[in-house]
Amino acid sequence: MGLDARELTPLLVSRSIVAVAQTRAFQKAEIVMADTAGQRVSAKTLQRVAQQVGCELAERRDCKGGNSLARPPEDPPDLAVVECDGGRIRTREPGHGRGVHLNGKGWNETKNACLIRAQRKTFAEDPQPEPPECFADSAHVANIAETQALSLASPRSGEATIAEEENESQPLSLPGDWRPKRLVRTVLSSMAPSDQFGQQMSREAHCRRFDEAQAKAFLGDGLPWNWTIWKRHFHDFTPILDFIHVLSYLFLAARAAHASDQDAWDQYLAWMRGCWQGEIDQVLEELALWQTRLGEPPAEAPDHDPREVIRKTLQYLRNNCSRMNYPAYRREGLPVTTAWMESLVKEINWRVKGTEMFWNNPAGAEAILQIRAAALSEDDRLKRHLQSRPGSPFTRRPKAASLQPNKIRS
Repeated sequence: MGLDARELTPLLVSRSIVAVAQTRAFQKAEIVMADTAGQRVSAKTLQRVAQQVGCELAERRDCKGGNSLARPPEDPPDLAVVECDGGRIRTREPGHGRGVHLNGKGWNETKNACLIRAQRKTFAEDPQPEPPECFADSAHVANIAETQALSLASPRSGEATIAEEENESQPLSLPGDWRPKRLVRTVLSSMAPSDQFGQQMSREAHCRRFDEAQAKAFLGDGLPWNWTIWKRHFHDFTPILDFIHVLSYLFLAARAAHASDQDAWDQYLAWMRGCWQGEIDQVLEELALWQTRLGEPPAEAPDHDPREVIRKTLQYLRNNCSRMNYPAYRREGLPVTTAWMESLVKEINWRVKGTEMFWNNPAGAEAILQIRAAALSEDDRLKRHLQSRPGSPFTRRPKAASLQPNKIRS
């Protein structure tokens, strides 16, 4: 019957893993199993099974011949997009009995990536020379900038600015259909350091025939490890800095440079529009003038010091200006934001991140990341693994040596 040591049938294992992947906690998965599958499987058993299956997925991911779950497509993609970003997970030291035993500070970084098979259109001229309306919506932009851990987004006066009133009814969606269309998403997530994670991404891209794509793009924010991975494994992909992060830095810099809300907003719009249209040198020149006017920040300057805000923005744009030719990217039908990646990180974090969630480091954390990533991939890899793992009724089994008397071993 394909029973394993815990006497769970392959079908019950499959249902259990799907419940674990799509619910927020093992206790919730236990309820789902009882209510929908009519089977009582304890949270502890679900956790043990998830640990086993997650480790199997990690082994198949790291096998020398490449990920056997990633079936090569018949044709290479028109557009191959690779995006990566970090996430957060809280871990504890295993083997210390009941309760929470933090590993260091408890919070650790996860590495996440999505590999997108997409379709694109190319254009003789920039299909959207003006920035999207949502980037000129002050409330929307302030919410984005707030995620940069600098509390400079809310209006100082407590009243809505003119720009907010004018854009209150404006739609937040990008106009037109120049953006590439996502076809198939493959997801990777791991506790591995960036050098190992880059190898995982490279193997997966090779299995997806990304090296044969007609157009290739690699997107990320300013984290150094993103661009180290690009340089080592995806150097023939067009490197693109996420425009949303550029927008955030410019918004905070404009507020640091101007005392008036309206002046700060007008300055942000000018800088943002300049970067959108590829006038990076002009923006850098103006920021450098503001740095001269305000002065260099002292070594002990806090993050919210206007001089420090301008310095960080200048450094960020100078380090990444070679990846900011946005008009050219749009003409080639390439994405200019990591929207696909940002959405994916939220989907992964929903399952693994929370103040009440603690994962054994590293095995428990790695196992749940593999299950969640496989469930979020759009190539049925989780289903294929569950059908091909030992004990599955879909797996061809070799003749057991123990059934042949002349080959019985003591």
